[in-house]
Amino acid sequence: MAQGSKYKVAFRRRREGKTDYNARFKLVEHNKPRLVVRLSNSYVNVQIIVYKKEGDETIASANSKELIDLGWLGGLKNTSAAYLTAYLCGKKALTNDIDNAILDIGLKSPIKGSKIFAALKGAVDSGLDIPHGESVLPEDNRINGEHIVNYAESLSDDKVNKLFSKYLERGLQPADLPKNFDETKNKIDEAEV
Repeated sequence: MAQGSKYKVAFRRRREGKTDYNARFKLVEHNKPRLVVRLSNSYVNVQIIVYKKEGDETIASANSKELIDLGWLGGLKNTSAAYLTAYLCGKKALTNDIDNAILDIGLKSPIKGSKIFAALKGAVDSGLDIPHGESVLPEDNRINGEHIVNYAESLSDDKVNKLFSKYLERGLQPADLPKNFDETKNKIDEAEV
């Protein structure tokens, strides 16, 4: 009788810290499309993915870079961008006859009011039916950037020029962020995605 080690090597993606297979299997068991929200250092990616035996199929996707073409002048990885990107993805999903999903946050921690939940709110506001608790969603003034306006008003002009230099390069005054948010959201509604 052969004796061997009882140690089992974990799947590569688990070893690399990319996939929690237990959580993934639970999501797949629901047999519903998944709203997959992934945050990188530069962008927000949102996808609607359907499980298939041959491999997952992406039904709709949006990247925060797409917001630039819709007139967005703010940052591409902030809370507002997460909301708008998911809103855009939700509109694309509705055109592909997907009207419900479940949230897949991957290995991110579920922190109340975070960008992940701003994306969830964007997808829900677009018309998707996604089970969630209202208490985890960020407040509207945080999503549309009013808190940034309040912060910028408390700073001197030199500090504003230093801290908001990227906004100013794009031609956006911090005080105009909520207006730009509303304009971009309206363009998403008008666009044929």
